[in-house]
Amino acid sequence: MAKRKAQQDPAVDQPENDKVRSLAPFMEDSTGERMNTNTGLLINDDQNSLKAGERGASLLEDFILREKITHFDHERIPERVVHARGSGAHGVFKLYKPLGEYTRANFLNDTEVETPVFVRFSTVAGSRGSTDLARDVRGFAVKFYTQEGNFDLVGNNMPVFFIQDAIKFPDLVHAVKPEPDNEIPQAASAHDTFWDFISVMPESAHMIMWLMSDRAIPRSYRMMEGFGVHTFRLVNAAGVSHFVKFHWKPLLGVHSVAWDEAQNISGKDPDFHRRDLWDAIESGSFPEWELGLQIVPEEDEFKFDFDLLDPTKIIPEELVPVQRIGKMTLNRNPENFFAETEQSAFHLGHVVPGIDFTNDPLLQGRLFSYTDTQLIRLGGPNFQEIPINRPIVPVHNNQRDGYMRQTINRGKVSYGPNALGDGFPIQSKVSEGGFASYPERIDARKVRARSKSFLDHFSQAKLFFNSQSDPEKDHIVDALSFELGKVQSGEVRQRMLGILSMIDSGLATQVAFKLRLPVPEDPELPMNRSIPADADPADYDPEVKEPSIASSAALSMANQPKDSIETRKIAFLAADGVDGTALQTVKSALENAGAVVEVISTRQNYLLSEANEQILVNHSLLTAASVLYDAVYVPGGTNSVAEIAADADGVHFLNEAFKHCKAIAADAGATQVIEATNFAKKVPDSFDDETVLMEGIVISEDPAQLSEWFIKAIAQHRFWDREKPRKVPA
Repeated sequence: MAKRKAQQDPAVDQPENDKVRSLAPFMEDSTGERMNTNTGLLINDDQNSLKAGERGASLLEDFILREKITHFDHERIPERVVHARGSGAHGVFKLYKPLGEYTRANFLNDTEVETPVFVRFSTVAGSRGSTDLARDVRGFAVKFYTQEGNFDLVGNNMPVFFIQDAIKFPDLVHAVKPEPDNEIPQAASAHDTFWDFISVMPESAHMIMWLMSDRAIPRSYRMMEGFGVHTFRLVNAAGVSHFVKFHWKPLLGVHSVAWDEAQNISGKDPDFHRRDLWDAIESGSFPEWELGLQIVPEEDEFKFDFDLLDPTKIIPEELVPVQRIGKMTLNRNPENFFAETEQSAFHLGHVVPGIDFTNDPLLQGRLFSYTDTQLIRLGGPNFQEIPINRPIVPVHNNQRDGYMRQTINRGKVSYGPNALGDGFPIQSKVSEGGFASYPERIDARKVRARSKSFLDHFSQAKLFFNSQSDPEKDHIVDALSFELGKVQSGEVRQRMLGILSMIDSGLATQVAFKLRLPVPEDPELPMNRSIPADADPADYDPEVKEPSIASSAALSMANQPKDSIETRKIAFLAADGVDGTALQTVKSALENAGAVVEVISTRQNYLLSEANEQILVNHSLLTAASVLYDAVYVPGGTNSVAEIAADADGVHFLNEAFKHCKAIAADAGATQVIEATNFAKKVPDSFDDETVLMEGIVISEDPAQLSEWFIKAIAQHRFWDREKPRKVPA
C-alpha cells in the first residue's frame, strides 16, 4: 500500500499524467466567480423569479428561471441496468517488465511510462440508492488511457459467471432484480425468481459457490481481487497468439466482513465502501493492485479437462501460475461524481493492438451490449467525447454530428475515400500501429448449439468448496440456508438441494438440515431448462466428474498474507479520566504500523485524561458502531473504565466486535469493562504470542507489549474459530 501526500492540485503535482492534463480544460472552480447563465450572462438575482408584482404570478418570459428549472428537471440520466451503484477513482499503471514475447500493446512493453487509469467499482443487482454491503458480485472496471487509445478491462471480483452464453443475460438479470409484481427485494438474491432460475440452470453451480462465499461481502474495494472473467488473446508483433486470463491482486490482501456485520453496516453506513475508498485516497493511503496474467500458448488450448472459452470456469493457479507484470495505484478522487464516475463508460470492445477476443459466447454478446447501453444511457453516439471517456490521443475519423457533439470539425470532407482532403484521415498499416483482428481459422456451420465441452457444471464448484477453510465452508452453508430460507416455493428449494448434492453431499445435508427438508437420497441430474426447443434433453445433461485437482490454495481467503494492518480502522473506547499515556502509546504504535485510530467516547468533541489533558473524540457511542471498525482497544484509567463499563452502548460495542471475530485489546486496568461483557469467561488467563494469535484478545499492563501483540492480532483480520459454538451473544 503506497502512502503519499494526497494531491491538492493534480495538474501541478502530476504534470506527466496526460489524462490529468486532458481533463484540466473541462474543470471549473466557482470560488471567487460571479454567477451567470449557461450563455455567460451575469445574473443579478438568483433567489427570486420574475413576477407580475411582489405577490403576482410568475412570468413565462423569465428565461433565467426556465433555464435553471429545465436543467434541474433533466440532470438525471438513466441509471445502469446493472452495476448502477458504484464508486470510482483515478490512478496510474506501471509495468514491471516488457511483454513483447506475448503482445505488441505499447503499454505492456514500455516500463518507463505511467499509464493513466480510471477505475469504477460497483455492486451489480441493486439500484443507485442501494447499500454497498449487499451480498453481490462486485464490478471491477479499469480504463487504461494508453498512447494507442483506450483499453477497458471490464471485470468482476469473481473470476467466473452465472451463464455461458450472453443471450441469457437478460433472463439472469430479470431473475435477480426485484420481482416485477411488487418490486421486492432490493439488491438481494434471496427470493424466488432468482433461485428458480438457478435451480434449472446447472451451469450456474460454480458461480453460486462464489456468490454464497465471503467473496460476496468484501471488507473494502481495496481488499478484493479483480478478474477479467473471459479468456482473451494476446498477440505479439509476429502475429503469434496466446490465450490470457487477467487478474488484479490487491496488495492489502483479500478480506471480507461477516454476513451479520454486513447487514448491520447497511443500516449504520450504506456508503461504507464508497467512504472507505474516498477516505483512503484523501489520506494518502493509496490503494494498490498488481496486474497478473495467466498465459496459455495457442497449442495448449485443449490440454485441460475444461474449456478455456467457458466463462463458468477458472484456470486453477496450480495449473497455470499468475505472472504479476505491473502495479496499479489509485491516487486521486474524482472532482465531480456525476461528471466522472457516473458518466464513465466502459466497453469490452475498447482494446488496443496486441489484445484481442476469443470465441467465448458470453464475451461475444457483451461486445454488442456495452455500446448499445451507452447509447441510451449517455444520450447518443458521442459518449466517448465526454471528458472522462475521451482518450489521451487525438481522434480523427469521419464520424460526425449526433447528440451532444463536442468536437468542432473543420473542412469540407467527412467521408472516405476522398480526394478533396488528400485522402485524410488515412488508415494505418499494422506495422504503423493499426489494429487488425487475429486471423483465427473458422470452418463451421451456422448453428444455435452448445459445445459438449461446456457441459461440466459441477467439477469446479466442487473444487471451490473443497478449497475453502472450515469457517468459509460454514459461511457458505449459512448463506445458502439464509437465501433458500427466503424462498417461498418448496419446489425451488428441493431442486436447489439436488444441485447442491451434486457439488458436495455434506454441503447439501447441512443446508437441508437448516431448512428441515430431506436431501434427495439418489439425486438425479438436475433438470436443465436451458436447451433448444427441438433438442434432445439428453444431449444437454450435465457431465458429472471430479475436479482436475483436489483443491486450490488461491481460492481460499484463509491463505491471504496476514502481515499488515495498513489502513485498518481501530476504535479506542475511552471517557474522562482515561490513562492518556497508555492511550497515546498504543495509538502511536498502531499509526506507525499504518492503521487509522479513532477515539470513541460517551460524549462528542473531546475528553479529559487523568492528567487533565484534552484528547480529541472522533465519535460518540451514539454515532459510532463496532461494525465500522476492524478492532477495539480499551485503555485504562479508573473513571474512564467505570464510565464505559456502565454504558450499555459501550459494552454492546465490545460484545458485537467479539461476535464478529475481531481483535480486542484492553489495559490490565480496564478488566472491569471486559468483565461487563458476554464474552468475559472466554478471555484467556494468560497471554503470549501463541495465545494472542489463537484467541485475538490481548490484555496487558505494559502498553508497549500490548501494542506489539495487538498489531499481530489485527493483522490476522478475523478469528473465525469464535463462531464454532454458534452461541456468541451480542
